[in-house]
Amino acid sequence: MIPPAPVAPFRLVAIPRLAAGGRWRVEAMRSLSEPVFLWFTKGQGRITIAGQTRGYTAHNGIFIPAGVMHGFEVGPQVFGTAVFFGRDAGLSLPREPLHLRIREVHAQQELNVTLDSIQRELDADTPGHDRAAQAHLGLLAVWIERQAAKIAGDAPKPDAARKLVARFTDVMEREFRSGAGVGDMAAMLGVTATHLTRCCRLTCGRSAIDLLQDRRIFEARKLLAETKLPVNRIGTSLGFASAAYFTRAFQHMTGSSPTAFRKSL
Repeated sequence: MIPPAPVAPFRLVAIPRLAAGGRWRVEAMRSLSEPVFLWFTKGQGRITIAGQTRGYTAHNGIFIPAGVMHGFEVGPQVFGTAVFFGRDAGLSLPREPLHLRIREVHAQQELNVTLDSIQRELDADTPGHDRAAQAHLGLLAVWIERQAAKIAGDAPKPDAARKLVARFTDVMEREFRSGAGVGDMAAMLGVTATHLTRCCRLTCGRSAIDLLQDRRIFEARKLLAETKLPVNRIGTSLGFASAAYFTRAFQHMTGSSPTAFRKSL
């Protein structure tokens, strides 16, 4: 069992910096142990959340609860801010992912001022700056809640395929280390692997096995980059039946062996 990495208190990070250690850090399927809000101010790309892929562009705000699998493209022209709330934010935050398309200039400006205020207080050393930053973070949570309320009535009802794929990503997040395959997870969901893959292709253009391998290989790259665990132990911890199978799967997804990837860092 690999112990989870400690998570810092809430913080703001420029979106391009998230990919500073490799675009795989944001593009591969993974989940976080804390909620995150992505505010895109320039550029466009695609984001996959709980197995559903959508396009994003400037003035899109995306809230992702803790434990929800996701990944998004971050090209050289993409700019914005990621707000990590920490594990115990103590705030009223949505329980479901949100994709907010903010068209009102006033709402865009209100959000930018709030983010600037949080960062300014985090950077300050004046008395009470930490409490002031926390207060502004609370205002951000209220802003998200109000924007979510505006779109609640217009939100389309999730169809059967999207519901199933969202459930699949939940199961995958619990089981990806266990060695369970797509067939096992489909059985847990009461469907066939063929039907599950058909739904995955419909909602995000990828097969179920692609999503599962992407999640496992992201975790492998993270462990190779951030720990000194032996390669074979990393493969075992992620449910690969043998070191050879792990190496083949890793090379297929990344173009290099686990050892070569670690050396390249």
